[in-house]
Formats: sequence, structure tokens, C-alpha cells
Amino acid sequence: MFGFLKRKPRVIYAPIDGQLVAIESVDDEVFSQKMAGDGVAIYPIGDVFTAPIDGVITKIFSTNHAFSVKNKQDLEVLVHIGLETVALKGEGFERLASEGDEVKAGDPIIKVDLDYIKSNAKDIITPILVTDESKFDEIDKNDNVVKSGDPIMEVS
Repeated sequence: MFGFLKRKPRVIYAPIDGQLVAIESVDDEVFSQKMAGDGVAIYPIGDVFTAPIDGVITKIFSTNHAFSVKNKQDLEVLVHIGLETVALKGEGFERLASEGDEVKAGDPIIKVDLDYIKSNAKDIITPILVTDESKFDEIDKNDNVVKSGDPIMEVS
């Protein structure tokens, strides 16, 4: 009856080419148990991670292994490149953008040496999460092979 009050679904785009998998299959309880938020994970192919939504970069970790982008409303998306990659102390990661930068979906944020990460981290699987601070009722998830910029989730 009051459909005009419903929020339009917001699309989250793939930050890199790769194979999407269920977040529950990630070999890390923080992600698989959705302690940091809900979403999907991707086995990346390529070396440049991009913004998954339009917004402002709210955080790039000092080791450049993770970043988050928040839109103007109430959606924040975290991209965590690999598992236990904080232990690499920034080696294999190059920052291409800065905290506070306004970005459009697809803008480059972090460049990686994927071979180095494969050899030195637990896993290259990359969780892409809608953070707990975001306001949403439901997430519709994709589970295909994707290219950077393809829709991977809709949040309503």
C-alpha cells in the first residue's frame, strides 16, 4: 500500500574480477559467522581493487589490506583483501587513493601483488561486507564469475 515509501535497492559492485562464493564458506570465523557484517567473498583475478559503491573512503587500514566506502545515506561496504593479510605489514599492497576521497564505483583504491599475497598470506579470498553500521533489511547476493564493476549484491 505504501510502496512509495520503500527504499530503492542499492547495488554493490564487484571491486575486482573473480569468482564469487558464499561468505559462510570463508575460512575465518569473523567473516563466515558474519561478525563484521554480511556479504559475499571473491577469489580475485587481477591486481586493482576498486570502490564497490559511490561514496567516501572512510577507512584504509595502515597496511592497505582493507578499506571501506560509505555512501551519502547509510550504506558502508568493507573490502578485506585476503585472510590474515594484516601480518604482511603492507608488503604487496599499494595505496592508490586516500581516506576522505570521494569515489565512484569502479575507481581504483588498492593495487596488489597477487602472487606475493598468494605465497605469503593464509588465503587470497576477499570478503566484501555490508557493515553492521549500515541500515538494511535484506541482501540479495550474486554467486557467479564477475568482472570488476558487475553488480554482486542489492541491499534493501
